[in-house]
Amino acid sequence: MTKRIGYAAGAFDLFHVGHLNLLRQAKAHCDYLIAGVVADDLLIATKGRAPVIPLAERLEIVRNIGLVDEAVEEFLPNKLDTWRQTPFNIFFKGDDWKGTFKGLTLERDFAEVGVKVVYFPYTVHTSSTILRTALHQMNSSEESFRIQTVPWVKNLKR
Repeated sequence: MTKRIGYAAGAFDLFHVGHLNLLRQAKAHCDYLIAGVVADDLLIATKGRAPVIPLAERLEIVRNIGLVDEAVEEFLPNKLDTWRQTPFNIFFKGDDWKGTFKGLTLERDFAEVGVKVVYFPYTVHTSSTILRTALHQMNSSEESFRIQTVPWVKNLKR
């Protein structure tokens, strides 16, 4: 029997239950799980923004949640190049990619080298983008509150 080596890639920024679900499901479908934590520079290039949590900290979090056997920095934009560097035979991805051009291309490319792509349900209600937006709105509200209250605070006698 061939050892099932799985690979789950992600930014894992603002680690949340969606990340946990992906890694938990991936671990249940393989014998050895590698988590590819996307490098800061690659995130900036692909998503147009830096992560909130730096790479070293995201790697440390993913390494220590008890689900992955290995966590590696993912710095290559092409998943086949990643596979050549860190071999695996199952690639795990959220089903938000399923049926998309990117997903179909990934499936075709990996099929050529014997890697199976397995999709898991994407956690729609929680994402790093939603968390980032909520934090931004909270910070904007706090800043607005401070600006509005500053004149009142200045008039206080000490």
